[in-house]
Amino acid sequence: MPVQPALRLGYAGLVPFVFGALLVWFVRPDAHPYVVDALAAYAALIVSFLGGIHWGLGFIHGQPRLFTWGVVPSLAAWVALLMPPYAGLVLQGVLLVACYLVDRRLYPTLGLQPWLTLRFRLTAVGALSCFLGAAGT
Repeated sequence: MPVQPALRLGYAGLVPFVFGALLVWFVRPDAHPYVVDALAAYAALIVSFLGGIHWGLGFIHGQPRLFTWGVVPSLAAWVALLMPPYAGLVLQGVLLVACYLVDRRLYPTLGLQPWLTLRFRLTAVGALSCFLGAAGT
């Protein structure tokens, strides 16, 4: 079972996603590019964080193959930041889902299955926020 601080921090990490997606739809046109960039940058940070977890898991469990996947999300998130927001935010949402799907396969093999419910919830809200943000561009 995930520990309480991780639950609270995980859910708190959704605030920039939800707030950013809402702001995309409600800010003045002159502020719109900044809000979209902020949402995309935050999504890229989170996708990179999810990849970085695999580095830690690779070290802890002696599985260097995890290092490769650990780099892929960061590189793809960087590419998404270079794209126009209507496409880049979609890619960020897809990357969040892809990271979850990889973790869904990996976590049970490492005894981390109890974290998958939290990961699913965070992924669903984060990806939906990216998709809604993209729709608002």
